[in-house]
Amino acid sequence: MIRLSLSEVAELAGGRLEGAPDGAVTGTVTLDSRAVAAGDLFVAVAGERVDGHDFLGAAADAGAVAALATRPDPALPCVVVDDPVVALGRLAAGVHERLTAGGVRTLAITGSSGKTSTKDLLGQVLAAAGPTVSPPGSYNNDIGLPLTVLSADAGTRFLVLEMGARGPGHIARLCRVARPEVGVVLNVGSAHLGEFGTADGIAQAKGELVEALPAEGTAVLSADDARVLGMAPRTEARLLTTGRSEQAAVRAVDVVLDESARARFTLVAGGERHPVALRVVGEHQVANALSAAGAALAVGLSPAAVAAALSAAEQRSRWRMEIDRRADGVTVVNDAYNANPESMRAALAALAGLAGTRRIAVLGGMAELGPDAGAEHERLGRDAVAAGVDLVVAVGADAVGIAGGATAAGRRAGEESVHVPDRAAALALLSEVLRPGDVVLVKASRSHGLELLAADLLGGAAQ
Repeated sequence: MIRLSLSEVAELAGGRLEGAPDGAVTGTVTLDSRAVAAGDLFVAVAGERVDGHDFLGAAADAGAVAALATRPDPALPCVVVDDPVVALGRLAAGVHERLTAGGVRTLAITGSSGKTSTKDLLGQVLAAAGPTVSPPGSYNNDIGLPLTVLSADAGTRFLVLEMGARGPGHIARLCRVARPEVGVVLNVGSAHLGEFGTADGIAQAKGELVEALPAEGTAVLSADDARVLGMAPRTEARLLTTGRSEQAAVRAVDVVLDESARARFTLVAGGERHPVALRVVGEHQVANALSAAGAALAVGLSPAAVAAALSAAEQRSRWRMEIDRRADGVTVVNDAYNANPESMRAALAALAGLAGTRRIAVLGGMAELGPDAGAEHERLGRDAVAAGVDLVVAVGADAVGIAGGATAAGRRAGEESVHVPDRAAALALLSEVLRPGDVVLVKASRSHGLELLAADLLGGAAQ
């Protein structure tokens, strides 16, 4: 973070400074009192389970120079505000203006699926050209995005932001915190369909990103998604299309997968052709890589440099196609960070491309799908069978339809298509049936916690 006096923090955040006026924030901004270090600004947020105000003393003891809080506290200076989360956004907006004036270039990514994977790829591509700040995990909301902005400093050249939306106006609000120069829209799918009602409603919300771009900016749009391409009239920025389509300005040809389901292709851009060998898993990563390539090209990187950096990029965020092989020869694929119909099908396709004797899909429910949830879960069971999955294990009450769909598609109920009530039952079943050479995909919406099942499976490897 750039150095700010406490009076500057108060001014930018729209608060009132209570306490020592001569201090300065020289460290980072954090909501976790356990992570506070000397010179940090602590943000006291009242959550469902924990109120950050109860930890102001701990933050002071750890070296915090001040806090954003709703009330003063004798433990340390406080910038008193009505809402610390809103104040955090205001502070980030003020800092972002200074960063932009100093030459930092901001790129933002949204889409129904693939945001974090694309953000990770883009962050690594840009880092090859200069100091880059890219958020860990999915820092894509009213807290995570400001924290990402505030982690940049005067030495930062590129700032990569991920933007999520749970309703209309959310992305527009994030763009007011940090207006991007380059906006990337990956796709419009079924994630949060329950909140938006229709795919067109999702597209309307995702398109708020391109509406926020300046005329001298660049909108990077997927040419393979009609709803994304339909956002073109909503922006004054330059358009750069990506995809497998022949009409795309940045495209992939000659796509092949190796035995680990990693894609190789030729990147075609700017009249040049360069080989790319991705280290991330799944053919769906080709689209993510192309979007990252388009964004990097928009800020001046060469096609050759982009291709080389994509080939060197690793998986960065947890629980996204993490592949581990147990000592007994069982391969566990942990893709349990989140799920929607599109990402589920992508994961099943990746599973089909992995070498193994049997392919087993352990699938939990997909949240926030609205009235079509039942039909989507049944369709997922059928999709798993179509992808060649030998055993479908549906976990939890929300996943009953997955087992039903797999059974309807020809898998024997109770043997090749099994429903279990919870994670413990899934672990017990898998402990009995897994054998060397099996490849096990674990995936569900985050609320189901199946990343813990994947960890349990790996913890049981010493046999």
